[in-house]
Amino acid sequence: MSDGKSVQHDDLSAKLIQSVADLKDQDVLKLVQERVSRGDDPLNIVEDCRQGMILVGKRYEQKEYYLAGLILAGEILREVMEIVQPLTDKNYFGKSLGKVLIGTVQGDIHDAGKDLFQILLNVHGFTICDLGVDVAPQEFLTKAREIKPVAIGLSCLIISAHTSMKETVSLLRADPECKNIPIIIGGQVNQDVCRYVGADHWSEDAMQGVNWCLQQLAIGRTK
Repeated sequence: MSDGKSVQHDDLSAKLIQSVADLKDQDVLKLVQERVSRGDDPLNIVEDCRQGMILVGKRYEQKEYYLAGLILAGEILREVMEIVQPLTDKNYFGKSLGKVLIGTVQGDIHDAGKDLFQILLNVHGFTICDLGVDVAPQEFLTKAREIKPVAIGLSCLIISAHTSMKETVSLLRADPECKNIPIIIGGQVNQDVCRYVGADHWSEDAMQGVNWCLQQLAIGRTK
């Protein structure tokens, strides 16, 4: 039989997950503070927040939430981590699914689609390395060698930048350390562009891109 304290902690855990999912920022912070004061493991608190964020992602996918909701969710998580981070030396989510390298290719300075992709990847537990905009092919290669991501996402909203996207993919494919890293492209792209640049997948929808990254993670783990 569990003691009353354990039951109470389980109740707080469920409440925290639901409050994150419902985007109730004040309730989330109150529950986190309460659990910290009771001595809960900080990583368990973070994991509950991550579970709530996954529900946020599902609601976005089902059109219950829109971009504003995702931005609010990210802000809530940032505030939680300000409380919890000093108590642990672990990474952002504690249990990261893996790293994803993203950036807008050289010749393009648009970042809206890339930023949405980043938020959704974070929601689902990935650690993101965002190189920003107008990123040279060599910069993608250097960072890919360094962090060994499970996937690379290249964004492009300008047709004239498709050439630099192709150069980036070619450079990555020619490198022994990076040639097998899955590459997805997004923005002003389609199947023909994907074939032209040599990427593995393309998507105009950020959530579809996240699902593809999750699939690549599952495939990698079975190899």
